[in-house]
Amino acid sequence: MSGTDPEKDAPDRRRIKQMEVMVAEAVPETADTTTLVLFTGNDRLDYKAGHFLTIDPHQFEGLERFIAFLEDLKGKREPPRAYSMASSPHEKYLAVTVKEERYVTGLTRYPPLLSPLLVKRLARGTRLVVTGFTGPYTLSDDIESKTDHLVHICAGSGSVPNFAILKYALHHHPRLRHTFVYSNRTWDDVIFRKELQALGQAHADRLRLLHTLTREPEPQRHGRDVRAGRIGIELLREAIPDPSSCRVFACGPAITVHDRRAARESGTEAAPRFLETVLEGLKTLGVKNEQITRESYG
Repeated sequence: MSGTDPEKDAPDRRRIKQMEVMVAEAVPETADTTTLVLFTGNDRLDYKAGHFLTIDPHQFEGLERFIAFLEDLKGKREPPRAYSMASSPHEKYLAVTVKEERYVTGLTRYPPLLSPLLVKRLARGTRLVVTGFTGPYTLSDDIESKTDHLVHICAGSGSVPNFAILKYALHHHPRLRHTFVYSNRTWDDVIFRKELQALGQAHADRLRLLHTLTREPEPQRHGRDVRAGRIGIELLREAIPDPSSCRVFACGPAITVHDRRAARESGTEAAPRFLETVLEGLKTLGVKNEQITRESYG
């Protein structure tokens, strides 16, 4: 996941350090999404499921001229990009999953810089420097005293930190049940599709998967828990039978600074995106704000 502010919400600076890693494997997840499995040598990986790391584009020689152009255009230095980790601390390797950002005329202010390289052109054996780890989108240590039902609500690459949290909780918190509600355009766009199915089979008593597809002609042919359309109030009601006792982790596209600027210029209000719509639905159900952990990107 990209779009997270790397300087925001960094409560424990002791975890943040630079390290050189090597790309051990680049695993295509979908046509525009790749998981980079990173070998870290002897570095001690002190992080939590749901954390992100950052990658500075200046270290890639092939981006030098593009960076110079964008910095001249913007009048400021290009910042590091933040990517959520798909790995969980109990796993052997560190992994980040990156979705390629696209330039869309009239919607995207600047062409994407780093994600196309990471998704399509980073070869096995490539060495790079990453900075990690931080972010507030994590489970509290006492999560089992707060709830026995964790609800994951995500869209697109918003599944990445939730996937890490899910794996960690299934491994370390045996009392927790999970409902994983995941929105995508088509069945082929579902990141971690096989891994999620495998987890669902291995933990059938603790994990329920609910997919919803917005551009799939016959979504039901992929299974009884695959629906049509966006995540709406009815699907939320099905996923959350007891709104008073659950904890929700919601991650996906939200209104961006660019969206707000464009709306102001046109004299309109920025249209709600995935996260705003989900939060409104949760409010309607009676899920309180303190029960919700959220992370956005745009």
